[in-house]
Amino acid sequence: MEELARAAEMIRRSRYLVALTGAGISTPSGIPDFRSEGSGLWTIYDPMEVASIWAFSRRPEAFFEWVRPLARMIREARPNPAHYALARLEAAGILKALITQNIDELHQKAGSRRVIEVHGHLREATCIRCYRKVPAAPYLDAFLENGTIPRCEVCGGVLKPNVILFGEQLPAQAFLAAQQEARRADVFLVAGSSLEVAPAGDLPILAKEHGARLILINLSPTSADRYADLQIRGDVAEILPLLADAVLGPAREEASAAE
Repeated sequence: MEELARAAEMIRRSRYLVALTGAGISTPSGIPDFRSEGSGLWTIYDPMEVASIWAFSRRPEAFFEWVRPLARMIREARPNPAHYALARLEAAGILKALITQNIDELHQKAGSRRVIEVHGHLREATCIRCYRKVPAAPYLDAFLENGTIPRCEVCGGVLKPNVILFGEQLPAQAFLAAQQEARRADVFLVAGSSLEVAPAGDLPILAKEHGARLILINLSPTSADRYADLQIRGDVAEILPLLADAVLGPAREEASAAE
C-alpha cells in the first residue's frame, strides 16, 4: 500500500512523533465507539440524558444504569494489535507521547508508558458533595456485582468516576500536557478518532499550526481531513501493526505479547 509506505517514511524521518487515539482504536477490543452508524453509543442513547454533568447532578442513577454494561466491557477488554503497535513505537524511542480520548487504559495494558488521558479515567472517583477523591476499584467491584451506586463514606454523597462528562472541562494538567506535545510534534498521528469532540479534536490542527505533518488513520472521514498530509482509510487494528512493522521491522513475538 503506497500510503502505508509513505506514512512509514514520514515516521522514520520524524524527530518528535506524537499520536492521538480515540474510541476507534478500542472497538476491535470489544468496546463500542460513540458515533458509528447503528452501533455507536450515541445512536442508541442521548448523551445529554445519560452522560452530561447536568444529567448526573440531577439523576445519577440514569448515568450508572447506562455506564454499568460499558464499565463491564472495559474491565474485560484486552489490548488489540493497534495498542501493541503503538507501544512498540514508543519502546523503540520513536513515539514520544500518546494522547488518548479513551478511558479504558488499554494503552497502558499494552505497555505504553507516556499516556496522556485527556478524557479522564476510571481509577478514581470524586464525591460530588464534599469533593473527596478515592480509589474507584472497591466501589467499581460492588457496582458491577450488584449495581450499588457508589457513595462517599464520609458524607454520603454520590461518587462520580473521574471521567469527563459532557459539560465538564477537561482535566487542566492533562490537556496542557497534550497541547504542549502537539506543539512539539513534527509528525502527528491520529488513529481511530473522528475528531468531532472539542477541544481534544482540535489538537491535530494545533500541531499543524506549529509545523507538524499530519497522518490520519480511521475507518471513516474526520473533521481534519482537509488538513492531512496523508490519510489511510481502514481498521487501525490491521493498519497500525503493518505500519509499525514497516518502521521497525516485523515483531518477533507480538502474537505472544498479546496473550
